[in-house]
Amino acid sequence: MNERIYKIIGFCVNLTSYFSSQYAAKLAINLFSSPQKGRLKEDENEYLNSAIQEDIYHNNISIRTYHWKGSKETILLVHGWESNTYRWKPLIETLTSRNYSVVALDAPAHGNSGGRYFNAILYSQCIRVVANKFKVNTIVGHSVGGTSSIISQHGTLLKSLQNIVSLGAPSDFIDIFKRYETMMGYNQRVSQGIKQYVLKEFNHLPEYFSAANFSKDIKANFLVVHDKKDRVVPYTDGLKFKKAHDKIQFIKTEGFGHRLKNDTVHNYVIDFLNA
Repeated sequence: MNERIYKIIGFCVNLTSYFSSQYAAKLAINLFSSPQKGRLKEDENEYLNSAIQEDIYHNNISIRTYHWKGSKETILLVHGWESNTYRWKPLIETLTSRNYSVVALDAPAHGNSGGRYFNAILYSQCIRVVANKFKVNTIVGHSVGGTSSIISQHGTLLKSLQNIVSLGAPSDFIDIFKRYETMMGYNQRVSQGIKQYVLKEFNHLPEYFSAANFSKDIKANFLVVHDKKDRVVPYTDGLKFKKAHDKIQFIKTEGFGHRLKNDTVHNYVIDFLNA
């Protein structure tokens, strides 16, 4: 979807806000929560068939999990927006070759999981359910998967959890919404309506949901990797984690972009696990 189409949709939502800001906000949230891609292709499913697959249910949504058993500790891989478990194939192969037990999940409305909508709060709940079931020792999350992984530990840290790895993750909900609203060209009526929608649904305004702030209470070992030239999630988001958590291990890359999907980054993860 190109920028012009975004602006046309934004204009229509803005127009709706003059009749009902509440309904306009609901439209904006539904658009924001509806992934356009991220479902698995046939060849991707073929690779994932090498894993033990199981559907776990949360809020009546089926969450597909994949498990490659190993003799060492269990690592949970959490993908980002409009992606799926297959994006982890190179890292899965790296980890299983070292006898780690690897678990991954498809987010709601992604991969082979059910559901029509996605949001980071729902995802965090699914992550916690899966992490608890498999008694994972390490969570590795990319992009909003990293954000949701941190939120999943807010309040009560999973007893088995020893390490968290965050790759190119957004630090704050409020900034995510600001970037979305700017992209769509929403007016103040829609912006305020979105805030009230979040408050009604999750009992807090968007600014409450700060993964950087939540990370302060995480006692597990913590690695953050963020690329200086990330065009999706600004590098400053990574720096917020570094500032918030005094014992964090922070690695700056340059030239790997937002995906951070290469052997160098995977080696950072392995080194972190072996430290």
